[in-house]
Amino acid sequence: MELNHKSDFRKSCIKRLKFTSVTSKYYKDKIILKKLENFINKNKAQNILLYIPLGIEVDVQALINKLRKIKNKNVYVPYMEGDSFKIVKYRLPLQKKKFGIKEPNNSFFKADKIDLAIVPIVGVDAIGKRIGFGKGMYDRFFDRLSYKPTLVFTQLILCKSDKILSESYDIQADYIITN
Repeated sequence: MELNHKSDFRKSCIKRLKFTSVTSKYYKDKIILKKLENFINKNKAQNILLYIPLGIEVDVQALINKLRKIKNKNVYVPYMEGDSFKIVKYRLPLQKKKFGIKEPNNSFFKADKIDLAIVPIVGVDAIGKRIGFGKGMYDRFFDRLSYKPTLVFTQLILCKSDKILSESYDIQADYIITN
């Protein structure tokens, strides 16, 4: 695989997502959030890794707020550390960090095993492997876990390549939820 194919694909997906986010993002977010909520309930997930959304990602903030109010649900988000991240319990206040990503404060509390990880994507290749922003943080995080939670990729509009662009270490979804 040539790197320029993957980076060209990433750029074209980001361009499509930026356009989509301007036109009908609110409506698409609502549809996807309902699907995610149904998926979480159907699978009885209790320990859920979500993310604090960037502009072109599905805005899961309303879902985070809703899940936090449910007694047996624990919501975790990434906290960047080195070349990857660790999971921390979602709590306020959030602070803007590297790459413009908001995070809660660091926590030394050891998180439970997550049942379900909802991961934003820029695109997927022909075999359903994640194309992200190119930093590899999610790939390294899941590679270092000693267990495998259910992985759900989410995106406003599915941006899928008909070619295999991924490397062996790129993570693959169990499910993809889009509008």
